[in-house]
Amino acid sequence: MDEWKDLQLRKLSCEQDLQKAYRLVMNFFNNQGFEYCAFTAYSGLPGRCASKINLNNYPYGWDRLYEQNGYAANDPLVAHCNQSALPILWDEHVFSEAPKLREDLVRQGLRYGWTQAVHDEKSSCYSLFSLARTHCRIDAEEHYGNLGYAIFASQKLHTLASKKLARLPSPKTCPLSPREIEVLRWSAEGKTASEVGRILCLSERTVNFHVCSCMRKLNVTNKISAVAKAAHIHVI
Repeated sequence: MDEWKDLQLRKLSCEQDLQKAYRLVMNFFNNQGFEYCAFTAYSGLPGRCASKINLNNYPYGWDRLYEQNGYAANDPLVAHCNQSALPILWDEHVFSEAPKLREDLVRQGLRYGWTQAVHDEKSSCYSLFSLARTHCRIDAEEHYGNLGYAIFASQKLHTLASKKLARLPSPKTCPLSPREIEVLRWSAEGKTASEVGRILCLSERTVNFHVCSCMRKLNVTNKISAVAKAAHIHVI
């Protein structure tokens, strides 16, 4: 088994194609007992639009469910990784303030896992790497036994993704006004239009006007999707 690991890591270190590298990583961790592997890279600073690369073998429909429910706005894994490169294990405590997200993860078979971030000090590119499975809790011994491999894999994918993102056209200036961003930010906190209005000293009608404007500019059909998309492009 150690020889197989060594061979796979050597192949990964030499691979220059992001998709092929991801498949090598996914195969490696499938053999380590993880059914699911996800990698997402962003180019852009918080508060500005960003380019994005997303690779995962999560159950069909998960990405759409995640966006439709606006989970990006209150995902504790994303919040942690935005601030730290330390890995975070998925458990009930982590999702204490996002129980619906936890419930949907478990329903989809994404019960046990961990996520870690790669922050690039030389550029605005950063990425998230996650491993997950349906059964068997991840204990400390297994976590640290695989952590070195996960760090190596995430760094390699991050390097390839950074090169790919650098070749993409620069993202356009964020279309939302500062006031629209404020409205979406408070909406992401779960505030109603009436509550947002009181906070920002606006009428409820004006708040709804800004929400509709955000929906139009972000090309979505409802407020939840507007919040999700704004979070994805790091406007909020």
